[in-house]
Amino acid sequence: QGRGIQVSAQVLDALARTLMLDPTERAHLFQLAGAVDPAPALTCPRVTPALRAMLEQLEPYPASIQNSRYDILAHNRTLGLLLCDLETVPPEDRNCVLLSYTNAEWRDAIVHLEDTRRLMAARLRAAMAGHLGEPAWKVLLKRLREYPAFCEAWERHEVVVAHSKRKEFLNRLVGRVVVDQSELWLGPEVGSRMVTYVPADEESRVRLEKLHRMALEREATR
Repeated sequence: QGRGIQVSAQVLDALARTLMLDPTERAHLFQLAGAVDPAPALTCPRVTPALRAMLEQLEPYPASIQNSRYDILAHNRTLGLLLCDLETVPPEDRNCVLLSYTNAEWRDAIVHLEDTRRLMAARLRAAMAGHLGEPAWKVLLKRLREYPAFCEAWERHEVVVAHSKRKEFLNRLVGRVVVDQSELWLGPEVGSRMVTYVPADEESRVRLEKLHRMALEREATR
């Protein structure tokens, strides 16, 4: 009724569950309330126990499962410490594009930050062509538009498709790591994918192994 009320994500989540809304109805509810739905980053029908086992078997190499919006749907322990302590990031904020603007630790870990931001914006624009009008995409774009640097990259109207690439990260725990990124698509459509980072040199391999040991030690002390 045009009233300026604020509703928390927890209340909206409870309402959606009570009304047994399907994913589309749920996304529309959160869009109407101007709130971010934490659920999409928590669950995904493609992240099966078998895929989670594959992520673990790839260790010490970092790996994650992402959708075309760059939401991190699942990750292994090495990836969890590669750019930041991902376990400290709320599930609804685990989006690679968003983190490159909102998380100082994640941002500082990317050696070629501006090039990376520009590429992600171009890939996001290409992927969004197949999701026009979907509430979850609109919410993400609304959040990203709060950052002038993203707006500048977005307004270039560049479009690129996925391709393997070499990346450099400056990890706060083990130092510089150079990796070759590969993307393994989980279905016939360009959507969810497994993203893997294989060390490009011996020094990076040793440092990733060290990072993995740190991740195991952290898990053991929980």
